[in-house]
Amino acid sequence: MQKDSLTEFEVVLAVARRQGFRPAAVELEMSTSAVSNAVAGLEARMGVRLFHRTTRSVSLTEAGRAFVDRIAPAVTQIQEAVAAAGDRAGPPSGTLRINSSLGAALMVFQPVLAEFLRRHPGVTLDIVTEGRMVDIVADGFDAGLRLATQVPRDMIRVQIGRPLRLTVVGTPDYFERHGTPLKPADLAHHACLRARMPSGLPSPWEFLKSKRAKSASSVSVDVPGPMVLDSALLMLEGARAGLGLAQVAQWYVEADVAAGRLVRVLDDWAAPLPALCLYYSGHRHVPAGLRALIELIHETKAG
Repeated sequence: MQKDSLTEFEVVLAVARRQGFRPAAVELEMSTSAVSNAVAGLEARMGVRLFHRTTRSVSLTEAGRAFVDRIAPAVTQIQEAVAAAGDRAGPPSGTLRINSSLGAALMVFQPVLAEFLRRHPGVTLDIVTEGRMVDIVADGFDAGLRLATQVPRDMIRVQIGRPLRLTVVGTPDYFERHGTPLKPADLAHHACLRARMPSGLPSPWEFLKSKRAKSASSVSVDVPGPMVLDSALLMLEGARAGLGLAQVAQWYVEADVAAGRLVRVLDDWAAPLPALCLYYSGHRHVPAGLRALIELIHETKAG
């Protein structure tokens, strides 16, 4: 049997991971026929079938599973060695494509992204913000920025900052005119600026009684209100204009609360949000720029 190439091993691992030739081809940026030929060629030289193939599915044979388990750690070590060697070639350069929600991008813009560009002027950050989740590998992104609970399981995640909290805010004038809600049920008598879910329906407001209470309890409230919006920034603008109350991540309103423009209410019912994460596929080459961004995130957390 002639010497097998690392590419063939990477192809086998991608097909096993993605359970299909086409998704593996997308991840590896190869044609589906090239992926199929690489697997077939390796199987022919080894004299063993690695995958069961049907028109609807691809799965490992028993021999294929044992083979994948043996080669996966070695391939990872080789990829890491190649990446480490590349780091010595010079500073990061090129384009780093990141998919993110708008809120996530705003949250990390100053402490992470702006600082990253100051340190690595040879890198161009191409950031696409959208509410819907996308397959970052299939859509050609190097990484994504989302809440931890939104990150796909097969991705490597790097936590950014601390866990968040939802908070309800309104202007001092609004509370003078309409009173202050003391519990979530009181929101039935208030104007609430609601968020739109991916289905198009207004999203309920979520609450969790503080741990200081005798027993924790979560509440989901279908609040009434004059507006349904798809952006936390628009909800914040509506609250600033006195149109009603908004429930947004606390970091959005820290400056407004400190300046007295907005007032937080129902703090004992503030629901937690998972931390924000940068995530990426650990099964393909990690660009030098992305490695530099990860290092900065770790440095920011340590500081």
